[in-house]
Amino acid sequence: MTVTYLQATDPATLAPPSSPRPSSFTLERVSEPDPRLNSRLYCAVGAGWSWTDRLGWPPEEWARWLAVPGRETWVARVDGEIAGYAELAGETRDSAADGGTEVEIVYLGLLPAFTGRGLGGHLLADVLVRAWALPERWPGLPPATRVWLHTCSLDSPHALANYRARGLEVYRTERLERRVALPSS
Repeated sequence: MTVTYLQATDPATLAPPSSPRPSSFTLERVSEPDPRLNSRLYCAVGAGWSWTDRLGWPPEEWARWLAVPGRETWVARVDGEIAGYAELAGETRDSAADGGTEVEIVYLGLLPAFTGRGLGGHLLADVLVRAWALPERWPGLPPATRVWLHTCSLDSPHALANYRARGLEVYRTERLERRVALPSS
């Protein structure tokens, strides 16, 4: 599989989607960490894309991951129904010349019932805005200097184009050999 890493180093590069925003589309931060919610969304969104790295996590592992300051979960809704989600993780990079916060979009995706409806661009654009503002919600984190994510060739065939269309730039690719169970059609 090919893994592609993308980043933005300036929030001004964010490009909104050209499609009209559905009036019933919202993105809300989960105020209290909820390991069951994250586990459920991870499985529901990732099932079709071979997300496997967290499948064996017990609730305690989910709770530990979510308890780290600077980590957030955002839930997208359409007409009040959960349509997708994103996980963000902010980390200060002391080794970086600017000492700023790097925000990783760890996971992002739509539930199968909401794909193909033009929502992915809106979800990503909204999550990017929240990623750049993450340090404002976490006292002690310096301003964000970089937002990044990675995707792979097992992901949605529209993912990479969506990331690029929103202003993210590829900074690295790598080829990995990994045995995966592909989703059944």
